[in-house]
Amino acid sequence: MSAGGAAADIRREARRATLRALGSSLATFGLTLAAVLVLWQGLLWATGVSPYVGKGPLDVWTFLVAAPEAAENRALLMGQLVTTLQDAAIGFVAGLVVALLVAIGFQLSRGLEHALMPLAMLLRSVPLVAMAPVIILLFGRSAATVAVIGGIVVLFPALVNIVFGLRQVSPQMSDVIHVYGGSAWTALRKVALPSALPSLLAAVRISVPGAITGALLAEWLAVGGGIGGAVGAYSSQAQFSALWSAVVLVTAAALVIYNLVAVVESVVLARMGMADRA
Repeated sequence: MSAGGAAADIRREARRATLRALGSSLATFGLTLAAVLVLWQGLLWATGVSPYVGKGPLDVWTFLVAAPEAAENRALLMGQLVTTLQDAAIGFVAGLVVALLVAIGFQLSRGLEHALMPLAMLLRSVPLVAMAPVIILLFGRSAATVAVIGGIVVLFPALVNIVFGLRQVSPQMSDVIHVYGGSAWTALRKVALPSALPSLLAAVRISVPGAITGALLAEWLAVGGGIGGAVGAYSSQAQFSALWSAVVLVTAAALVIYNLVAVVESVVLARMGMADRA
């Protein structure tokens, strides 16, 4: 077979792998959405909660779509959702960047790992509700507090995934770099980081719900605004349709973004021939 024919076969196989990965991700998203709706309605039925308090999918649909004031309801909740997603983006970037830098530091220096890993475990184990007053005292009720709270939620799971990926590099490949005079940084850049791509993408994927959770916590505990700041007011004012609709919107946004990242992850790994390592 000629080189051109082999290249064409590789491209066709890459396209087929990409389509398979895309189809699998979309099917997973559809099944997840269906399961959430069934569990939601099933739990309301099983617990026997009052319809005045517990709202089902049809109630939320009416509030957001069918009611005469649905347009105003959507506008209000979508504005709050946009604020929450902006706060989530701040925490997502802060936590993921710190996790990547710390993981690289751990890879280059085991002494740094021994010094900083207990701090990471401490941040993981102490409830954010207990840490929030100190964070607010240090950073005020500002975007910095959102970044810190969201970053703490994102940091540890992302750090564990990235460190795991960096540690999976083949020792033989690292030895080749060192034999030819390469430094630890060269081995990290040329071997460890490319080999850790599946773990890096997995860290990005699992950081999405964590970032949204961190944003909701920051809004509830510190800065107000967004869905996190609104749910308390809805609950205290007995606006249960608005409360459930807000929860549904932020949950739907988390599911959509998570699955979009999963689709991108599957396609990228399939195109690079690394799908079996995800």
